[in-house]
Amino acid sequence: MSNNRVWFFIRKSLLGGLVILLPISIIAFFFKWIYDAVTSLIAPFTALVVRGFGLPKFAADWVVVTVLVVFCFLVGTLVATRLGGWIWLRLEERGMARVPGYRAVKEVIVQLFGGSQDSLMRGEVARVWLYGRQVSVTVLGLITSRHDDGTLSVFVPTGPNPTSGFIYHVDGELVERRPDIGVEQMMKTVVACGAGSAALLKRGEAPDRD
Repeated sequence: MSNNRVWFFIRKSLLGGLVILLPISIIAFFFKWIYDAVTSLIAPFTALVVRGFGLPKFAADWVVVTVLVVFCFLVGTLVATRLGGWIWLRLEERGMARVPGYRAVKEVIVQLFGGSQDSLMRGEVARVWLYGRQVSVTVLGLITSRHDDGTLSVFVPTGPNPTSGFIYHVDGELVERRPDIGVEQMMKTVVACGAGSAALLKRGEAPDRD
């Protein structure tokens, strides 16, 4: 076996191992980061469970998380009722709404989790001619809001981090809706810095205009 073949075999094997192990490592690191962040926030409650029931810290963490999840469910169920919604609305207007930054933080959370009609998670994938249809430069984005004058607000994520990007307010004539492309599919091409876009853009022979 020549040196070139040996080097090719080593490089191919190394790259193959990286392709398999690197995504797993990144996912494991991400979940560890989430776990560390959550456990640091609930540390005071975990300490109470450890002292009160003598459980190991790992078990106490899961007990506290379970209790918090059940508590969130119960609060959400209560607020969904007419009486509960009325009580929370009064409390929010007279108390929480006066806390600096509360409304801004609430609006961001509502947008991220799809709690409003004009939210990022409910956005439609669209192809946008940012510089006019006479210029052959287009981007894929998410329609996040519609305006009375026909203007559309479009969020265009940047790669490889899809949580950052630019917001454009463009005329509806410059936007083509792409219902054949899912939000998750588009985000995959953003993370891949455009790789896979050709297959997406070939879908739908006659995309609808908004």
